[in-house]
Amino acid sequence: MDLLNLLLENKIENTLYFPPNIKSSWLVEGVLQLFPEEQPVPEKQSQTLSQEKNTDTLIISAGIHGNETAPVEILLQLLSQLAQGNLPLQHNLLLIFGNLPAMREGLRYLDNDLNRMFGGRYKNFPAGNETRRAIELEAVVHQFLSQPAIMASERRRHLDLHTAIRGSCHEQFALLPYQTREYAADFLQWLEASDIDAVVFHNAVGGTFSHFTSEYFNADSCTLEIGKALPFGQNDLARFSNITEALRNLVAGSFIVKRNKPALKCYRVVDAIIKQHDNFRLNIPEDTKNFTVLAEGFEIASQHNHSWKIASPANFILFPNAHVAIGLRAGLLLAQLT
Repeated sequence: MDLLNLLLENKIENTLYFPPNIKSSWLVEGVLQLFPEEQPVPEKQSQTLSQEKNTDTLIISAGIHGNETAPVEILLQLLSQLAQGNLPLQHNLLLIFGNLPAMREGLRYLDNDLNRMFGGRYKNFPAGNETRRAIELEAVVHQFLSQPAIMASERRRHLDLHTAIRGSCHEQFALLPYQTREYAADFLQWLEASDIDAVVFHNAVGGTFSHFTSEYFNADSCTLEIGKALPFGQNDLARFSNITEALRNLVAGSFIVKRNKPALKCYRVVDAIIKQHDNFRLNIPEDTKNFTVLAEGFEIASQHNHSWKIASPANFILFPNAHVAIGLRAGLLLAQLT
């Protein structure tokens, strides 16, 4: 079954079925909730099992940017394994295919960047494809997480899968939204065990999908960058086997992934470069990689009456992009944590 074409043609809802121990329902186009059905047990075992049961809630999203295709293919792979009964479902699960119209066009977005609109920030953008989807996704996440079974769950986690538009000194990394509460130790442990290369801690609130679920629903959330953006059909999914296996283990309720890479690098955001004028300049080559180290005192960007210079310890650049719309982020300056 070609799940990708079924998804893009909006036919997947009527052709995908699950084993009887999984209760499934499509909430809106591209958003599927799955619940593990409780199995009847002998009465004398029921008390012990109820004490041991540990049902968490997971949200896994992909395709918030329509041209970031590898995460979509990974999510479809997990979906296929669940449907075939090859992947057990331990936890409540919401799967989200984000920006379907942009996926169909092979574009990052049609009107404006969807991943800047959450937390009600869609009100700051002209009405269009992405504002409609932001409203819909906020509503459907609230609907999902407000169900009694979900509210009783011990943990809530959200993994928003992306690929970057440029190369990176760390190919796979997680961005954790700013939050005033402590980051959950077991969530950080899962990220480390998933064999990603780095973790970045944000220093301010934002409009990303992962920040929305963290701020409004106390979810352990992150934006997970797993590689470079390529068109559908050009991804070597073997390069993402560590992420795929870690997600499988999370869905199945097992924690057996062991780290095989060097020690995880950690960074914190120190400053954001915000484009505010048409004369904005970013003084680095277009192909500069994420996490590139820049020299002390270097003027990395400038615009009317303002400039940014590299000052230790914030010597690393992330997501440099001079072509963003006015008012949006053109780069982040990072400091490495020891």
